[in-house]
Formats: sequence, C-alpha cells, structure tokens
Amino acid sequence: MQAEDMEVPIINNLNDNGDRQRPKGKDVFKDQQKESESSMESPNLEFEYGDTDVLTAELSELYSYTEEPEFALNRDYFEEDFRSHARGRRWIELAVEEQRSYVMRLLDALEVTDRDKRLKVARAILYLAQGVFDECDTEVDVLHWSRHNVFLLYDMGIFTALLELLSMEIDNNQACSSAVRKPAISLADSTELRVLLSIMYLIVETIRVQTEDDRPEWRAAREAFKNELGSPLYNGEPLALLLFTMVTKFCSMNAPHFPMKKVLLLLWKTILFTLGGFEELQEMKVRGRERLNLPPLPEDSIKVVRAMRAASPPASAMELIEQQQQQKRGRRSRRPLVKQDSLDTYNERDPFKNDDARDEEEDPEDTDSGIEGEVDPLDRDVIIQPPPPPPPLRPPTERVNFPKGLPWAPKVREKDIEHFLETSRNKFIGFTLGNDTDTLVGLPRPIHESVKTLKQHKYVSITEVQIKKEDELQQCPMSLGDEEVAETPTEMLYLGMLPNLSQYVIALLKLLLAAAPTSKAKTDSINILADVLPEEMPITVLQSMKLGIDVNRHKEILVKAISALLLLLLKHFKLNHIYQFEIVSQHLVFANCIPLILKFFNQNIMSYISAKNSICVLDFPHCVVHEMPELTAESLEAGDSNQFCWRNLFSCINLLRILNKLTKWKHSRTMMLVVFKSAPILKRALKVKQAMMQLYVLKLLKIQTKYLGRQWRKSNMKTMSAIYQKVRHRLNDDWAYGNDIDARPWDFQAEECALRESIEKFNSRRYDKNKNGDFVPVDNCLQSVLGQRVELPEDFHYSYEMWLEREVFSQPIQWEGLLQNH
Repeated sequence: MQAEDMEVPIINNLNDNGDRQRPKGKDVFKDQQKESESSMESPNLEFEYGDTDVLTAELSELYSYTEEPEFALNRDYFEEDFRSHARGRRWIELAVEEQRSYVMRLLDALEVTDRDKRLKVARAILYLAQGVFDECDTEVDVLHWSRHNVFLLYDMGIFTALLELLSMEIDNNQACSSAVRKPAISLADSTELRVLLSIMYLIVETIRVQTEDDRPEWRAAREAFKNELGSPLYNGEPLALLLFTMVTKFCSMNAPHFPMKKVLLLLWKTILFTLGGFEELQEMKVRGRERLNLPPLPEDSIKVVRAMRAASPPASAMELIEQQQQQKRGRRSRRPLVKQDSLDTYNERDPFKNDDARDEEEDPEDTDSGIEGEVDPLDRDVIIQPPPPPPPLRPPTERVNFPKGLPWAPKVREKDIEHFLETSRNKFIGFTLGNDTDTLVGLPRPIHESVKTLKQHKYVSITEVQIKKEDELQQCPMSLGDEEVAETPTEMLYLGMLPNLSQYVIALLKLLLAAAPTSKAKTDSINILADVLPEEMPITVLQSMKLGIDVNRHKEILVKAISALLLLLLKHFKLNHIYQFEIVSQHLVFANCIPLILKFFNQNIMSYISAKNSICVLDFPHCVVHEMPELTAESLEAGDSNQFCWRNLFSCINLLRILNKLTKWKHSRTMMLVVFKSAPILKRALKVKQAMMQLYVLKLLKIQTKYLGRQWRKSNMKTMSAIYQKVRHRLNDDWAYGNDIDARPWDFQAEECALRESIEKFNSRRYDKNKNGDFVPVDNCLQSVLGQRVELPEDFHYSYEMWLEREVFSQPIQWEGLLQNH
C-alpha cells in the first residue's frame, strides 16, 4: 500500500475545519452560525457499546438485500428433498431422533461429486440454520428454531464437513481464474462460497451467544466448539488463519470473487468467540494481575465509561464572538449561549466554588483575557472534598447519579517517580542516585510529601512486568532457562499469524480504505462489491435507489467488522504479551493506519453516524415472516426511525480506540497526529454527543495538546476543560502547557527501530527453533560421539560402498598435521 494513497487527501482537505481563522464574508458568517446552532442542538445518543449489536441485527447484516430472493430458493430445495422423507409432516413436528436421521442423510449427500447437487444440499442445510422460517409465524419462532437446528447441526458434525468443502472452494483454481478474467463480477460468481460461509456464520454466531434458558448439553457443546475453533484442528491451523488466507488472496487480486463481507464477519465472530470479548478481557486482566501479585485495578473501566455522560460540543469561533459582544454590552446577568451543563457537571460539586465564582470563571474562558497561565485546569478541582455541598444549580434529581470527584483515579508510573526525583536531586543536591526512589536525604519536606503522594497513586501495569521479565531472559538465557508459555488460543493464533503478519495487516487496511466513505473510486483499487452487485444491473429508479442503499450498507458493515477485528487483536495480543501487540501496532503504523483513520474522520461525522442505509422490511428475519409491502422511493428515503446507526457509531469508537492504542506512550506517533493536523478533525468529532466516543477523542487531543501551541490552547479552553473532567490524570504529566518542548526532539525512525529490535529479539528467543545455537554444549567424549545414532536416508545403504571409497579411502589423512594442530 502506497503512502500517498492515504496522506494526500488528508492534507488537501484540512482547510475545512473548526479552527480556521475568523471568516470575513457575511455568507460565511451565516453558514458558520447555522453550523454552530445545529451542533448545539444535537441530542444525546442513547447508545450502549458492547461486543456486538443485538442478535437480529447481527444476523440481518450477513445478507445483502440483493440476496433476498435466495431465501425462497433455500426453502424450495429443502422442501423438495424433505417431502420424500417426512411424508406430509413438517420439520417442527418431527421428534429429535427423526430430525437427526434427516440431518445425517443431508451430511451423506454433501459427499457427492456433483457440484450442483452439493449446492442444493447446502442450501437445504442453510434453510435449517435460518430457522425453517416458512413453518414459523413470528420472528421469535424463527430465532428459536434456528437455535435448535444450529446445535443439532453442530452435534451431527456438519461444521467440519462444511470446512472441508470451504477448503475445496478456496483451492478451486478454475473458479479463481475465470473470475480474474471477467470484466464484472456479480453475486453469481460466489454462490457456493456464500452459502457455505452463511451456514458457518450462523453456527458460530448462534452458539457464541449464550442465553439463560440454554440446556446443559448446549452449554457443554458451546465450550467444546469454542475450544475446537481456537485450536489447530483444521489442517494444523485455527479456522481464523484459513479466513485470513482468504482475505490476503482476495486483496492480491487472485480471487476477486470471494465474498469479503461474509469472510470478515465470520473471521471477526470466530476471534470474538475463541479469544473473548471486552468483558472477558477485563476478567482476564484482573486474573493476570492476581497471578503477578500486582494490586487490583483502581476501577472497572467498562463501568466507568458506561456511567459517563456526554459533554456539550466545544464552542465554535462564532459562539465566542457572540459572547464577547454580549459582555461588551454589559449583559453579564445572562448565561452564555454555550451549553455548559455537561462540561461543568463536576465543577458544580466543587465545595470551594459558589455560583458567582463559577460565572466569573467562565468569563475569562470566553474572552481573550483567558491566558493559560491564569486558568489552570489541573488546579480547578481538588480531590479531597469536605462535606458541606454548595446549593445546587439545577434540581437535585439531575445530580443524583453523578460520581464523586473525577471519574478516574490518577495513575503514576515508576519511571515518572524516578524522573521527578532525578530533577529534584539535581536541583537541591547536585547529583542523582539512578533508579533509587526510596532515599530522600537532603531533599526539602515538600518533596517528601510529593513523593509520598506519587507513590500512593503508583500503578504497575502487566506490560511493565512483561518487559522487565523479557529483559532478564535476554540477559541470562542460560541461567533462567526456557520460558514456560501457556498454549492459550491467543498464543496459538499469534504463532500461526506471525509468518505472514504484515500481509494480513496490509490486506485488512486495504479493505478498510476501499470501504471508507471518504475514499474515491480508483481504477486499480480492489472491488469490494463482488458479493452485493446483482447479475442484472437495475433499470428503474427504485431499483437503483435500493442498490445504492445496499452498497452503502455493505461498506458500513465491512468497516464495522474490520475495526472490531483489529481492536480485538490489539487488546488480546497486548494482554498476552506486550511485544505481540507492538509488532501488530508497528505493522499498522508502517501501513499508514494513522492517516487512514484520520482520513475516515475527515468527513461530516454526524451525517455518517445518523445515516439510514437500511431497509427494515428487507432485514432478516422480518422479510421471511411478514408479507413484503410495496417499496416506494419515499419509503426508501425515509429509512428507519432510529436516532443513530448503531454499526456506524460502533465503528467510529473502535477506530478511535485503535488510534489511541497505536499512539499511547509513543512520542513519534503522537507527533504524526500533529503533523497530519488531526486536532481540527478530532475536534469536529466532539459534536457527537456520546460519552464513550468523546472520551477517546479527548484522549487523542490530550496527548498532543502541548504541541499545538499557546494560541490553540487559549482558544479551546472548553475542550481543555472537558479533557480535565473526563480523561484520567497522570499526576506529573504536563499535558496542558508543554514546557521544555523544544528540548525533546523526535526521531521517528530511531524510536521505531529500537522498538523493532526489541520485538525481533523477543520473537527470536521465544519462537525461533534454532535459538541459542551458540550456547549449545559440545560433546567432547569420543565414545559418546561415536555411539550416537545418526538418522540416514533410506537409500543410503545402496551407495554405502561408493561413499566409503569417495569420502574415506580415497582421501589421504595427514595424521602428523592433525597432531601438530591439536
């Protein structure tokens, strides 16, 4: 992937941002006023972040709207075959044993050599997995029978048979070569693959979701299937690796007919099922800290984020101008136009402030007199709060659910304490004591108190322990011996991905680039619409509108699957071992992931989140149970009545989390955010009134604030205030001012090369079969060496005499020379 594919559009489009200079024309002034008013009126989004959306939404996104006629086709093939077996009875009327015998019959029929017959049988199995919808009256019935049938199919061994057929289709060179030669690829080119992947997805997704009324045998089957998917049982590798191979084959243009949406959805759900979701990750993190004898986490991050409330968007230049004019007219009794309710939530509870003081504090922020030296966000809240609360500004009912103080407990790293003491010793004593954090002799009393406070909030992460242990293993390979590595699903997945890791990462980013709404179509870009375009292109306006919605929905689902997949991989690898995370991160950075994500957000993000690219009446299982109403242009334009699109908001949060993971504690990558002018792009994303999304935007703004200059901080004090209230504090992190910035030069290549060297040492020590070759002891005993059993090839004894003649008898041995040399 070329760098210019992503970087150029960002730099070209950066002029259109919220931080540009004040407009001079009246029309521009009015446009900005309208924009600020619309941003102020944006509602709070009642969005709950999770591993996935509700089950019906996840099932409906598997199918394109152009696949809708195939539901009836699946039913017809099933009924045609089932009629001869059931003798007039329906599937839901059969006893379980009769159902099992029929599934066994279908399993045998999958073994036939005739491709068309195999496809018909696969469609019949797909109809069972879809819940025999023709025999159901409601969507609940469809989901009930789908769950029943899926566990039955898995128990009968259908999944393994499907996997063999999928491997055959992947290796079908005839289909690949014919697809490469075709000028236009449509749904018809991937029929067999789509049917197989659909059944496998339904099995994985249905079994993955655990319900309260599951039978004991279903729970046991779930655990068995989870272990099966995560272990190298399929041709010596986990299922995820086979799907990764499909992705790279598609992106290398060798198999353009592969239905990428279904592949990526199955890959995402397989990794989610085998490795675990975000709540399982939190539990694994807690258990990991217990194993390493580390103190417990200061809080549950998932619960803290869910309890947060969204802040109002930061003030635009237009609003600041209006406030200044009001102040000049002497209207200080009137509240400013900016909705400060959410941003000032925590300030309301500060016992040292009353209402008048609060109004006085807001004024300097809104005028040019608010110099950052006078308004210090770090000094505006105090952790120790005495009991008497001030009179509330709003009715108490609105304040009952707010947490006390700041939402996050502050953290301090060991190296932060060391740096603080080094600076203090240089200042007061004139020399340093290295990494000693206990000796405080010669330092004044306030420094003692500071060190005590820092140590109270010291946080040792699993990452720091892993890095320290790795350094010890590198320094003492013989004395410490081999490391015991647990064969977890994450470890096995990493081991399988390692040889082709860069190809997998680049392929995923290529697909993300092609699916991004800001991407322009290029002649040489990959075609991601192979599994959505019909054989016959639309001829009416209505058909064109329907296809347009389908294509946009298809791209949104691709972005959702890729963003969730990358985030899961990063989080699991980081917990398993930090250097596994670092190698994936570095591949992402080198493949231009940072500018790609910024390019994704360089659009009208409110429009993207509120997009209505769905047709409810065509969604599964609604479309197979209810009568299909007549579609009109008006009904298609209206879309659904939801306030926002769940998958798009989910994708945005995932991409922001990925960007945070790539840049956290990486000075050179933070400077990339500054160089690519990400601040105005991220600031526009704050218009989305959703607490979790705002949190990750504010985190990204916080790490680069000190590099954005005095004027930026002065004119964005609302954003600075939001960062202070919502993002975790590092007690001696000078994020708001940026002192001694010029003293910290950054060298991207040097930092990344040093990291790369550590990663290669880790991989070599842990996974290289020929490791420590220099340290293998040499056997000097003649009897022992001659007594060793040497493995010889089978045909060696045929040519043994010739070998003796050539290698031994015909070679003169200079015994005297040997004796002299030794």
